[in-house]
Amino acid sequence: MKKKLISGLLAIAFTLSLAGCGAATSSAAGSQAASGESAAFTGDGFDPDIDYAALAGTTVRVGASPAPHAEILQVAKEILAQADITLDIVEFTDYIQPNTATESGDIDANYFQHQDYLNTFNAENGTHLVSVAQIHYEPLGIYPDKTASFEELADGAQILVPNDTSNEARALQLLAAQGLIELAPDAGLTATKQDITANPKNLEIVEMEAAQLPRSLASADMAVINGNYATQAGFSSANDALATESADSDAAQLYPNVLVVEEGRENDPAILAVAAALQSDAVRDFINETYGGAVVPLF
Repeated sequence: MKKKLISGLLAIAFTLSLAGCGAATSSAAGSQAASGESAAFTGDGFDPDIDYAALAGTTVRVGASPAPHAEILQVAKEILAQADITLDIVEFTDYIQPNTATESGDIDANYFQHQDYLNTFNAENGTHLVSVAQIHYEPLGIYPDKTASFEELADGAQILVPNDTSNEARALQLLAAQGLIELAPDAGLTATKQDITANPKNLEIVEMEAAQLPRSLASADMAVINGNYATQAGFSSANDALATESADSDAAQLYPNVLVVEEGRENDPAILAVAAALQSDAVRDFINETYGGAVVPLF
């Protein structure tokens, strides 16, 4: 009887030891698989601090202007797809809806605006949006229509400018840099039409929603147009603009285009994964090869 009992106990012990070995092997194999999966996402456009395996199957909705933002996002989308993350690009043609949709949670993030515009929008609308990453800079350009050059501008010629606070200031500074107007010395990048101290040709400066500028250009002598809307309209800053903001201008330093989320989501791994993809070599190369200086990467 004792022999049978001892034999039974030994059998149970042996079985448990096998089970224990099996569990350890399984755990090790799982760790190796997880390690291998993580290692697969450490190349260009991937952040080594993000657990991409945990994000598999995630969809991130990002609002963007059609060009260049949505086009740039397409490159990031291909990178994220390697980690089974779906980037849903939602196109907007104005500067208001992307922010309100981000604030309401209809979309997860947006990529269409520069930092100063975001700051102004928050202050004027009581929104709680923050930037996550700087991606690129778009110099404003002066594009001609009825009048082909600055020298040919007649007295009272009409020039269109964006009507939002930050971009209008940039437009006025660009006009001043060409000697077309003079601004108060302390106007800086908060300039308005009231800061014009000299206007030798009595230029009529007409404020207009930025999105309307390209289609309204035909009715004016010239227009100062945002880089993204100029690109959408098929304009080339290198070939069509009479003047653009220089790369070392104050505007270039103060107006980076940023990836934006609702406050509190700055450290969301899915958002950080989008930021990493946008700051990839692939995106930098795409920008440099596609836009001919109208869009300048900042990473």
